[in-house]
Amino acid sequence: MSGEDIRLVVAAICGIALSILLITKGRLHPFVGLLCGAFVVGPLAGMPIEQTAKAVEQGAGSILGGTGLVVALGLSLGAMLQISNGASELAQAALRFTNARMAPWMSLFVALIIGLPLFFETGLVLLLPIVAAVAVSMTAGEGRGGDAAKLQLMLPALAGLSIAHALIPPHPGPLIAVDALGANLARTIFYGLLVAIPTGIVVGPPLARILSRGVSIQLPEFERPHAGGPAPSKSAALIVVLMPVVLIALGQFVGLMPEPLASRFAWLGLAANPVLALLIANLAALPLLFGRRSRDAALQDSIWSEAVLPAGAILLAIGAGGSLKQVLVTAGLSDLLARLATADVISPIILAWLIAVGVRLATGSATVATITTAGVVPGLVAASGVEPEWIVLAIGCGSVFFSHVNDPGFWLVRSYIGTSTADTFRTWSVLETVISVAGLVFVMLGSYLL
Repeated sequence: MSGEDIRLVVAAICGIALSILLITKGRLHPFVGLLCGAFVVGPLAGMPIEQTAKAVEQGAGSILGGTGLVVALGLSLGAMLQISNGASELAQAALRFTNARMAPWMSLFVALIIGLPLFFETGLVLLLPIVAAVAVSMTAGEGRGGDAAKLQLMLPALAGLSIAHALIPPHPGPLIAVDALGANLARTIFYGLLVAIPTGIVVGPPLARILSRGVSIQLPEFERPHAGGPAPSKSAALIVVLMPVVLIALGQFVGLMPEPLASRFAWLGLAANPVLALLIANLAALPLLFGRRSRDAALQDSIWSEAVLPAGAILLAIGAGGSLKQVLVTAGLSDLLARLATADVISPIILAWLIAVGVRLATGSATVATITTAGVVPGLVAASGVEPEWIVLAIGCGSVFFSHVNDPGFWLVRSYIGTSTADTFRTWSVLETVISVAGLVFVMLGSYLL
C-alpha cells in the first residue's frame, strides 16, 4: 500500500472512531455523529472542506431520494397492519393452531412472513406482544421456570424478524445494496430466501433453548393502538403482507419471458419498482384492512401519525450514513478495496461482511451499515467477478452483527422481552451475532454451489 492509501485508511478509521465516541459516549443521535465523522474523514484524507461538504450533500440526497419513499411507504403499511389488528389476527391464528413443541418453529415462521414488508422495529412492536401473550398462556402455572419457555417462543420471533430485515428485499437496506451494486432484484430475493431458511433453522428454536437457560424476564404491559371496528380477515391481512414481495417478484419475472409474452405483460414489469409495489400495497391495504372506514379522516391521520414518528429518526440516520459513504467513495476507498480484490488478499464476500460489521458496531444501525458498505464496494464487486447478489447478502449478514448499546433496537428488545441489560447481551446480542456468522457461512456456500 502506498502512503496515500495508508492516509486514506487512517482517515476512515479516525472518522468512524469519532462517530463511535460521539454516539456512545456523547449520547448524540447517529445523524449528528455520522455527519461529524464524514466531515473529519474528508480533510484527513486530503479533500478540501468544500469538496467534503459537496460529497456530504450528494450522499444524503442520493440515499434519501429513493429510500425515503420506501421508508415512508413501508412504515405506513406497518401502521395499517398495526392499527387494524391485521397482523395480530394473522399471528394469533398461526400460533393458535400449534402445540407447545412446535410453537417456537411457528413463531419463527410467522416472524419471517410478517417481517417481509416491515422494518424490524415495526415488526417487533406488532408481533412480540402477540407472541408474549401466547407464551404466557402456554406456560401458565410454571412459575419462574416458565421464563425460559417464554423466551424459547419469543427469541425465534426476533430471529425471524432480524433475518428478514437483513436478507430479503423490499427492506430498504437490501434494496439500496441491490441498486448500488447492480444486482438483480428477483435473484437477490431468491438467494436471500435460500440463505434465510437454513439460517433461521440454525438460530431459531435450537439456539433459543440454549440462550434462555437461567434468564429471568419481567414482561411489560403492552399497549397497541387500535382504530376500533372489526378486525380484517386473516386472508386480507396475509394478502397485504405478501403483496409487495409478490409484485416485485412478478415484475422481475416479466424480464425472463419470451418476447411475445413479455410485450403483452410489460405493464406488470412496472411493479418491479419497489416504490410502486409498496404504493400499490398501501392503496390495496386501505379497503382490505378497513373496508368502508378507509375514507375516515381520523383513521388516515392515525395511520400517518404512527408512520411519521419513527420515520424521522430513520431517515436522518440513513441520510447521514449516505453522507459518510459518499465522502469515503470520493476520497478513494472504493478504488482501494478494488485493488485489494485483484490482489486476492481476502475473499470479497468476507471483506464486504467485515466492512459491514465494522460500520454496524460503530453506528448501531443495520441500515446505515448496509448503505455505507454498499456504497464503497462496487469497485470490489467489479474487480472480483463475484455475483453482486451474494455481496448484497454478505453485507446484510454483517449489518446485524452484535447489537449493543448504541443500537436503538437493543433497548427496544430489552423492554419488550423484559430482560436485564446483562441478559439482553446474553440473549439478543448473541442471537444477532450468530445470525450474522451463520448467514455468512450460508452465503459462502451458496456462492460456491450456485
